[in-house]
Amino acid sequence: MRKLAVVLLLLWLPAAQAEEAYVLKFATLAPQGSTWMNIITDWANTVEKRSQGRLKFKLYGGGVSGDEPDVLRKIRFGQLQGAAMTGHGIGYIYSPARVLEIPFLFRNYDEVDHVRAQLMPEIREGFRRNDFELLGWMEVGFIQLFSRVPIYSIDDMKQRRIWLWQGDPLGTAFFAASGISPVPLPITEVFTSLSTGLIDTTIAPPLGAIALQWFTKTPYMTNIPVMDGIGSLIVSRKFFDALPKDLQELLRRTGEEAGVRLLRETRRDNEKSLAVLKQHGITFTNEWKDKDADLYALRDRAAAALARDDYIPAALYDRARKSLDEYRARKGRK
Repeated sequence: MRKLAVVLLLLWLPAAQAEEAYVLKFATLAPQGSTWMNIITDWANTVEKRSQGRLKFKLYGGGVSGDEPDVLRKIRFGQLQGAAMTGHGIGYIYSPARVLEIPFLFRNYDEVDHVRAQLMPEIREGFRRNDFELLGWMEVGFIQLFSRVPIYSIDDMKQRRIWLWQGDPLGTAFFAASGISPVPLPITEVFTSLSTGLIDTTIAPPLGAIALQWFTKTPYMTNIPVMDGIGSLIVSRKFFDALPKDLQELLRRTGEEAGVRLLRETRRDNEKSLAVLKQHGITFTNEWKDKDADLYALRDRAAAALARDDYIPAALYDRARKSLDEYRARKGRK
């Protein structure tokens, strides 16, 4: 009888272990070899190792799963379970988080970090209410203009065929407030459209312009930080809630660690990317003709339009502004 029990136990163990194996299909626009993809790959390997193979990632990099709205649809249909999202994708999950991307709001990363810390608890809860677990926070960095000809003002931008991420309410509000008529396209079509001349200007952080090879088509970079591009590491609540508690904690803890690393290394590599761009002959234009007051008025018009559309509540924008003003006052800045 004892031998029979041992045999039955041995037969049962593989089945039990198989039941405990989970696969997280995870998509990102980040191309292979980029800072973002390297860190996400390290995160995936860490999770598999610490879980002893009970939780594995299957990574889909370089936009092979489509643009971010496509990825979110696939997550909701159960074809994928998680993703690294930029602000564009975040807007489809919890749009108020994009208050951190309002153009001409922040001047440096210290300001970004201060305001984000104040808002992060409600941002995290906003993701949760909309069926996603926010595992880690990241950035793509401060966004610059990359163009075929130099740009020195909003009026110059009006003369350009500038890319707008298709379906992006924040970008739409900004361009409308500026009187600019952009060319809406999925991000997956930007390189081809730069090559054909459909567009001649795009926006990207320096690291992104290199990773996506856009800089090869745009010999000028306008060295003014338009906005800080945000990002996140997310997983569907359905998948997350089905995990055992220990794997939930592992995924949450390692996701937060990966987010911290992504923030740190993205900022470092964006700085290094400036030197790389110079080495490749990119001309930096540092002069900007519009006054700060005019840019801030444009910012506030865009924010007001986003509030009217209930995309970013006016009260949240006011809170972010107040927090930023208080921080600057403590630092002796205006």
